[in-house]
Amino acid sequence: MMKMTRPKLSRQGLKLLLLLAVSAALVSCETVNYYSQAARGQLAIVFGRHDIEELLGDEELDPILRDKFEEVLAIREFAGTELGLPVRQNYSSYVEVGREHVVWNVFAAPEFSTDPVNWCFPIAGCVAYRGYFSEAAATRFAQSMVEEGYDVYTGGVDAYSTLGWFEDPVLSTVMRRANYQLAGLIFHELAHQVVYVPGDTTFNESFATAVEREGLRRWLLARNQAANYSLATTDRQRQQQFIDLVISYRDRLQELYASESAAAEMRRAKSELQAQLRRDYGELKLSWGGYAGYDAWFQRPLNNAQLSTVSSYNDLVPFFDELLVTVENDVGAFFARVREIAALSEAERAVLTGSEE
Repeated sequence: MMKMTRPKLSRQGLKLLLLLAVSAALVSCETVNYYSQAARGQLAIVFGRHDIEELLGDEELDPILRDKFEEVLAIREFAGTELGLPVRQNYSSYVEVGREHVVWNVFAAPEFSTDPVNWCFPIAGCVAYRGYFSEAAATRFAQSMVEEGYDVYTGGVDAYSTLGWFEDPVLSTVMRRANYQLAGLIFHELAHQVVYVPGDTTFNESFATAVEREGLRRWLLARNQAANYSLATTDRQRQQQFIDLVISYRDRLQELYASESAAAEMRRAKSELQAQLRRDYGELKLSWGGYAGYDAWFQRPLNNAQLSTVSSYNDLVPFFDELLVTVENDVGAFFARVREIAALSEAERAVLTGSEE
């Protein structure tokens, strides 16, 4: 049995309740219901936290969990001392969420467009999904969007960042991952607390991915784990091939929708492209020696909403990689420069990063 000690309502819990109260005063009843479930879900995470150091003191702790907890503490130490990430109390606690995913995100797009519906929130800005701590609630909302004629996709999420509003814990949903993947996840999510520009997903995700990759490289090489570094590189290459494949079909669908063909003809051509995408994935999988990591994704409908979830969010990673080199790989100077860029206007930022259209 793990020894459990539950925290009292902290300033983080009070902060969440204050945010909910303000939201309730500003928005409609339906939106209040959405914020209420988000607040309840986050409060459950806050109250469900258990200090990892205390858990490690339990002689009956599962040996597998013990190894993971010790790895997490080592990752935290490295993140703070070697990468300069804002560790504070993040990932010093553990939450057993008791379900497969911590959150389910619902995405929607019109029948003849791959441009997703966007929703705007007080902290995160405008994003292309709505997140629910309950799969049933996500399913109900998804069905309501289907009834309005949208293509809809619902995907489970195993971890997320609260952008520094709360002390993020390690969740049970990520404990099955390989240690190097766990390290990459922690580096990535902590990077969001360094810099986050509301509404600029490509900038945010590219920066966090650059930090994740550089952090993981340093972490694995410092521990003489060249084999795991090779595995991480292979994971990244496969992910990029997957992204490139899906984006190529997303663009082909967008060309179809722009053709102004009759609706029946576009539906037929859309179905054919979806079938061809599956066939091309089968060939890509063969080139991977049968690696099946994306099989579950391709078993879904491959509709516009699903394709919209795979975007070139890593487009600016080369920019950030080069920026790190220009400051002689000094992460402190790198973070300072990125903060300066984040403070620019959207147009100025686009010109500097080369992402203007």
